[in-house]
Amino acid sequence: MKILVTGTAGFIGYHVATRLLERGDEVVGLDNLSDYYDVALKKARLAHFEGQPGYTHVHADLADRGAIEAVFATHKPRRVINLAAQAGVRYAATNPHVYVSSNVTGFLHVLEGCRRHEVEHLVFASTSSVYGANTRMPFSEHQPTEHPLTLYAASKKANEQMAHSYAHLYGLPCTGLRFFTVYGPWGRPDMALFLFTRAILAGEPVRVFNHGRHKRSFTYVDDIVEGVLRTLDRIPAADANWSGDRPDPGTSGVAPYRIFNIGNEKPVELLRYIEVLEKCLGRTARLDMLPLQPGDVPDTEANVSALVQATGYAPKIDVAEGVARFVAWYREFYGA
Repeated sequence: MKILVTGTAGFIGYHVATRLLERGDEVVGLDNLSDYYDVALKKARLAHFEGQPGYTHVHADLADRGAIEAVFATHKPRRVINLAAQAGVRYAATNPHVYVSSNVTGFLHVLEGCRRHEVEHLVFASTSSVYGANTRMPFSEHQPTEHPLTLYAASKKANEQMAHSYAHLYGLPCTGLRFFTVYGPWGRPDMALFLFTRAILAGEPVRVFNHGRHKRSFTYVDDIVEGVLRTLDRIPAADANWSGDRPDPGTSGVAPYRIFNIGNEKPVELLRYIEVLEKCLGRTARLDMLPLQPGDVPDTEANVSALVQATGYAPKIDVAEGVARFVAWYREFYGA
């Protein structure tokens, strides 16, 4: 089928588009090549699609209403995977407007394109950051998420609510995926594994926030991609048995809408994560222990039982294997 994937120059978008092409789907990839991080890395990802049958690239910004309307009118995708967004929880301290422009206004343009062109399923990226001030572990889709701690998280919570309204008003099937700390080859340079690897190889200190007492549901990118494709192929429906009493935040009684956590259910301490990286690199890290950063949460832990029940799949690659794969890619790509 023809699938529009936004953010194909990005980390997860690149991997998703690659898998879709491998299984025989036609992909319309969209990206604006923002300079939030190294554009050369983004172009290197896109270079893998050059000349591939079934791939069409569109250079456009989600915030450009006319451009997005033209993409839907021209290509008429059957399904849409929206992964393009302004990422990062700290960038908003200096650039708050770009989060609303990309993540809220841009997402509205995607929703409008889907409803006007009768897209049969929209899968969109949310984040574990929406759990915010919630400290009850493991995080479950059935818990409320009304207290985000960052503008990034707030923008993603807005996406979930916007999608539900379109699912209800227009019958647009929508599935939101709350990603938990994704890592792996072709990853983002602003994320921990990339930063740690670069610092260790350069002999520079590794900045370890919260004195390393973080726990994270680190999730290898191949596991994420498998979950994305399985949810794409499962179109949600409204709950015919819903009574109107105590609505579940993870589902909907009145709309074809679902929210799923997608992450590894075995959280790993940050210091353990660094130990694994040291072993893979054959070097010892110099640790600069720092306090918790504003907006950070000490721990994340994913409950993915709903994803398992709905799709039969749960993430399974552990950090030892995943970090080793990342290091192998990093050394090859950067000649390190």
